[in-house]
Amino acid sequence: MAGLLIALRYLPGKMTMLKRALSLVLGLCLLSGLPEGVARAAEAYPDRPVRLVVPYTPGGNTDLLARVIAQKLGDAWKQSVVVENRAGAAGTIGVDLVAKSKPDGYTIVLGTFGNILTAPGLYKNLPYDPVKDLAPVILLAEPATALVVHPGVPVNSVTELIAHAKAHPGALNYGSSGSGSSNHLFGALFASMANVKMTHVPYKGSGPAVNDLVGGMIQLSFAPFPLVLEQIKAGKLKALAVTGARRSPALPQVPTVAEAGLPGYEAIGWFALMAPAGTPRSILSKLNTDIDRILKTPEVRASLAAEGADPVGGSIDDAAASITEGVRKWGTLVQQLDITL
Repeated sequence: MAGLLIALRYLPGKMTMLKRALSLVLGLCLLSGLPEGVARAAEAYPDRPVRLVVPYTPGGNTDLLARVIAQKLGDAWKQSVVVENRAGAAGTIGVDLVAKSKPDGYTIVLGTFGNILTAPGLYKNLPYDPVKDLAPVILLAEPATALVVHPGVPVNSVTELIAHAKAHPGALNYGSSGSGSSNHLFGALFASMANVKMTHVPYKGSGPAVNDLVGGMIQLSFAPFPLVLEQIKAGKLKALAVTGARRSPALPQVPTVAEAGLPGYEAIGWFALMAPAGTPRSILSKLNTDIDRILKTPEVRASLAAEGADPVGGSIDDAAASITEGVRKWGTLVQQLDITL
């Protein structure tokens, strides 16, 4: 663009007014602070394949959600969206990769409860700051979990569970997918708010925890819907409540923890799309608009419903506010519990 300004000097003298007008327009473009190449890139985005990093192994709920989004985006853009699994360190390796990638919209990541909201509090040497090093694109889903107990536990409601826990401090064992995991913290939040003592038993995944719960090795868990729905229907587990702010269509007869006896309690999973900090706002806006549209499609809604979740969507600012609040809420709890990984 600077070259065009220089070239204007050599226009014929009779074109003085045109020269002034063109100089003014081009000068304003330069002063806008948006390089010409960036503007063109944002307008053409995407003009080559986009890499969507999933910070976990293939086959899990995060991976499946990413693949549905990637396919729908690819169809809409007529451009490939390639899912790349970069697992390790509880999802932080993949996020760090994206945080350090070129901020051009061609490398994005599916962030989760663990690697975005709780990682800053859990890891002393986390190599990225989810607020400063990443740019939120859009919230995808906030799935609740089910508070389930073994049939042998003599309770049938949240109030009865709290009373039983107070009468038998530390006797109730609750299983999770590991220390610092979402269902560990969901249980810790419950115990803190109810002023009861329960014993946390970490497993290597929610599947083994649910298996031991069905077998009576532990007494309760805050478990993902897909792992316990059939067990609930078969009478092998009792569902006392769901952890979200409203009842789930998957278990419409089951109350929320808040309405069942612990007012103010809410604990939900978190999935969002993120890009490297510094990604042009125009590219973030395009991603946000296109994915918000995708979240409303029947296929995506059905995929999320199977996880006990509804699509969220919303604006970039909504996603940013959710991150700020989530880091604050769960970081405070992690600090109170003195958990580090």
